[in-house]
Amino acid sequence: MNNKIVAMLTLMLVSFAWADCSEAGSIWARRDKNMGRVYADDVAHNIGDILTIKVTEDSKVDNKAKRDLKKETSRSTSFNGELGITTPNHNILPRIPGFSMEAESSNELKGKADYKDQRSFVDRVTVVVEDILPNGNLVVVGSRKRDIAGDIQIIEVSGIVRPSDIAFDNTVKSEQVANFCIVSRNAGVAEPYNRQGWLGRAFDIIWPF
Repeated sequence: MNNKIVAMLTLMLVSFAWADCSEAGSIWARRDKNMGRVYADDVAHNIGDILTIKVTEDSKVDNKAKRDLKKETSRSTSFNGELGITTPNHNILPRIPGFSMEAESSNELKGKADYKDQRSFVDRVTVVVEDILPNGNLVVVGSRKRDIAGDIQIIEVSGIVRPSDIAFDNTVKSEQVANFCIVSRNAGVAEPYNRQGWLGRAFDIIWPF
């Protein structure tokens, strides 16, 4: 009888101990319920998520135009005065003084235009998903402001991102962003030195050449 009681008590203790071990935390358990799961990625999917756009814009324009127009005109007219209107007995109309006329004209136009423009813009801007289109593409908008010793640079970026173009590190290249729009504005101490003065702009409007 005592052996049975001891065996039952031992079994109960083992059961309680196993229950306590089964409720122990796993090494894979999340410390915070708001954290993503172990195998979940952190790329942007929903409204309010953020992702980083790698801006690598390099544009180059080389436009040349040349025009060469030339026109020459030469005309010569002479008359000896003989009308050639006669009858058997006499001329109906007397001979009139003859004349000679020559005219030349020349018109020439030469034009040449050469336009070159090369710009490069490299930066990283983190944007926020503002909307999701019916096909799943993400509408993103973001801005960045830098203020260094009074020199202010503001960069505004917007566009449409395809989720499959987002890399594992939650970044996307600017050339993969549809309707990509980037605006860069400068203000502060150096801004007046980077634009033409009002008198120079006035002369550019008035001066025809």
